[in-house]
Amino acid sequence: MISVVCPTYLPNVVYFAWICSQKKVSFISNSHFQKQTFRSRTTIYGSNGKLNLTIPVVHKKEKDYILENRVEIAYDEAWQKQHWNSICSCYGSSPYFEYYETDYSSFYHEKITHLFSLNLKIIEKTMQLLEIPFNFNIVEWNDQKMERMDDLINSKKNLQINQTRYNQVFENKMGFIPNLNILDVIFNLGPNASEYIKKANYKSS
Repeated sequence: MISVVCPTYLPNVVYFAWICSQKKVSFISNSHFQKQTFRSRTTIYGSNGKLNLTIPVVHKKEKDYILENRVEIAYDEAWQKQHWNSICSCYGSSPYFEYYETDYSSFYHEKITHLFSLNLKIIEKTMQLLEIPFNFNIVEWNDQKMERMDDLINSKKNLQINQTRYNQVFENKMGFIPNLNILDVIFNLGPNASEYIKKANYKSS
């Protein structure tokens, strides 16, 4: 069976650890989009603990569902400015923020139409920065040949992760928080982020 997954927004440590364990990643394009998943949501570490950032999407009233690769991003509110300001506020004092800042800031100025495309571009850029080989293809669902890795994108699923502690910006206030978005690792660990991600793993519960 081929394991398939949906691209998510600024994926977390578990998601990237799984990607790094695959020789080729298969992204499914024609599954039904579901709200309240990591498709359009990520979690960062702010001064008061976890902070969720959610990308608004265009709602199609004439349809009961919409396919993954057809979901359009809504730009009638300034979510890009809000998200980037939050990221800067949370990670501006991290050791490697200035080094990687420009690599991610462009995603908050360019208006990409589809959520699927934005998420995939962010994943590609991140794998490039991590200097980890990244082979992928985009597939359509076949229940005879594929299995869905939905645990990786379920924001309500409790994933138990084997993750070593590292220094986080607000750790002295709230303690270490595992399995946050990939920016938390990159901005805090810099060139050591690649080896860190490769060593992380998880099991669902």
